[in-house]
Amino acid sequence: MTDLPQPNPEKLNLLLEQFVHDLGAVMHGSTIVIGEKLGLYVALDVPGGRTSTELAKATETNERLIREWLAAQVTSGYVTYDGASERYSLTPEQAFVLTNERGPAYFPGAFILASSNYRDEARIIDAYRSGKGVGWHQRDENLFIGTSKFFRPNYVGNLVGSWLPALEGVVPKLEAGARVADVGCGYGSSTLLMAAAYPRSEFFGFDYHAGSIQAARYYAALERAVERVHFDVASAQEFPGPKYDLVTLFDCLHDMSDPVGAAKRVHANLKPDGTWMVVEPAAGESLKENMNPVGRIYYSASSVICTPASLFEPGGAGLGAQASAAQLKDVAKAGGFTRFRLASQTPFNRVFEIRP
Repeated sequence: MTDLPQPNPEKLNLLLEQFVHDLGAVMHGSTIVIGEKLGLYVALDVPGGRTSTELAKATETNERLIREWLAAQVTSGYVTYDGASERYSLTPEQAFVLTNERGPAYFPGAFILASSNYRDEARIIDAYRSGKGVGWHQRDENLFIGTSKFFRPNYVGNLVGSWLPALEGVVPKLEAGARVADVGCGYGSSTLLMAAAYPRSEFFGFDYHAGSIQAARYYAALERAVERVHFDVASAQEFPGPKYDLVTLFDCLHDMSDPVGAAKRVHANLKPDGTWMVVEPAAGESLKENMNPVGRIYYSASSVICTPASLFEPGGAGLGAQASAAQLKDVAKAGGFTRFRLASQTPFNRVFEIRP
C-alpha cells in the first residue's frame, strides 16, 4: 500500500478554520429562518430593545427558547446585547437588513431559500445519481418563498433606477404606454415593481408553476394592480402574444431545460423594434474568474437548484447559474437575435439588452 502524503499542518489548520466558520454559518441560517417566520427581528426593533421575557411575550413564544435564540444572534453579530440591563436590540444597520422586507438590502429570504435544499435533499441526491434533474415545480415551498424574498430587494434597488434606464429607448416607451411580458415571473415581484413605476403600461407575467402564479395574483390584488397586471400560467417556450415592446427574464434563463426554445418564443412575440431584457447572476467567462465569494454562492445554489432544474427535461441545456456571456449570446443568436450587449451590472447581476 502506497503511503499517503501527510497534510501540511498550517494549511490543514486554515482549512479547519474555514470549516468551523462555514458550520457556524449553516447552523445559524436556521435561526434566521425562525426569526423571520416568527417576526422576532421585527418585534426586537423597538426603542430600547427588549429583554428575552419581553420579546417572548410580544411574539407569544417560549422565553427559554427565545433566550437561546437571542444568544445565537448575539454571537453571530445579528443582535446587540447590553449585559448590564440584559436587553437585546438592533442597530440601525441590523434593522435595515433584518426587518425591512420591502427595502433594497433585506436578506433573511436567502436563508429561507437555502433551507429548501435540505428539505429536498433526497430528491436532489437521486438526481445526481440518475441525471434526471429536479423540476422547479417539484421543490419544497420554501424555495418559492425564499426566491421571492431574496431577489426582490435587489430588484427594488436596481430595476427601475438603473437597469431599465440602461436599455436604449425603453423607458420612454414605458412612460408613454407599452406592452411588457415578464417571463418566469415567479411571485411577480419584478412585474409589480415595473407596473408601479410605469402606470401607463400594461404588464403580463408568465410562469409555468401554477402555485407561483396564484401567489403573484394575490400580491397584485394587495397592491390594487389587477387592472394593468395580468398573471397567467405559461412556459417560456409557449407564452402567448400579441407582440410586446419589452420582454423580460429575471434570473431564470439559465434554469431552463430549453433556453433556445425560450429565445425563439421571445423573438416571435417581440415587436420589430422591441427589446429583450435578460437579467442573470454575475459571472465571468471561466471558473477562474468566478473564484470569489459571489461565485461561491452561485455555484453552490446552481449545484442544488439551477442545474438540476435545467436537467429535468430530456436534453436539458444545463447552463447553470454561472453561464458565461458567450454562452448566453449563443442562446440569443440561436433564437434569431442579432444584437446582444451587456447593458448594466452589479456585484450580483448582469443585465443584457438583446434585440432582433
